[in-house]
Order: sequence, then structure tokens, then C-alpha cells
Amino acid sequence: MFIVLEGIDGTGKSTQCQLLADWFREQGREVVTSREPTDGPWGSKLRQSAATGRLSPEDELDYFLKDRSQHVEELIKPSLEAGKVVILDRYYFSTMAYQGSRGFDPTEIRQKNEAFAPIPDHLFILDLDVDTAHSRIGGRGDSANEFEKRDSLQKCRDIFLSLTGEPFVHLIDSHGTLEDVQKAIRAVLA
Repeated sequence: MFIVLEGIDGTGKSTQCQLLADWFREQGREVVTSREPTDGPWGSKLRQSAATGRLSPEDELDYFLKDRSQHVEELIKPSLEAGKVVILDRYYFSTMAYQGSRGFDPTEIRQKNEAFAPIPDHLFILDLDVDTAHSRIGGRGDSANEFEKRDSLQKCRDIFLSLTGEPFVHLIDSHGTLEDVQKAIRAVLA
């Protein structure tokens, strides 16, 4: 099973990925968790740019595609072929949102990715209004980085919300407690 958690920054994706992985492990399933951008060479450059200043839109999109291609070939496909549950914190839907907020066509980004990247069985969009997301980002001791500016986050949220309506996409309100959000995710998977 291939599961992806998406949403703007501050929605709790990383925590929910870990809770979900623990739940599957309790059921005796082999689980692989990962995130994008990865810690590989392209992903590392992208992570650095979040703190030092974003790359040009063209370079940023190119790096995301290269990072994802390596991720798919080295981790995602082999893990799925081995029958493992794969849970990702961000995937190409984030590229659609964040690079879409910079002027790229999200539909074109999706097409480029789906030419090589498998579509998840379940995409959970953790939804949160931008003001609450910003307060959570500040509450975790961080300041908003280059990807977390208010206007950009609103555009990203709008792009994420445009994905709802597809059968594998599940919108989860992440205003509640960690336990409430996890319960909602598990209810879909059960």
C-alpha cells in the first residue's frame, strides 16, 4: 500500500506519518517511511534553499523532479514491489502546490511526475487555514522559511484543495488534536 500525506506547512504531516507507521507495524506490516525532498543530493540542495533563499523557479522544479526520480527508483518502487507499506511525508502533489504557487501549471507538473512516479493508493490532504498553520510553525520554535510565506501558503492550500473529488484523495481537517486527525486517517484505511 502506498500512502501519501500532504498539506501546507504546519498541518502535522510528519507526526501523522509516524503515528500511521506505528499503527501498521502494530498490525505486523513492514513499513517504510520517507519524505520529500529527500536527503539525497538534489533534495539536500532544496532543503538548503529553504533557509538560504529559494532557487530560480526553473531550477527548483528541475531539482524536485530529479530528487523524486531517484526516490522512486531507489526506495518507493522496490519497497512496494517487496509488499511493504510505503508512507510519504510529501510527494509530487507538493510540487504541484508549491511550484504552482510560483506560476507553473500544476496540471503539467502532475503529468511530468506521473510519467515515472506511481500514483498513491491513498492521498491524505491535511487541511488547515493559513493563520493556524503559521501559529503552529511559530509554536514549534521555527520561523517561516522561504516556502512558508503567507501568500504562498494560501495559493498552495488552494491547489491542494483542488485535488479533492478524486477517489484516492481524502481531505482531513487537521484543526483537531493529533489523536483526532489520526483517527480520521485510520477510519479511511480501515
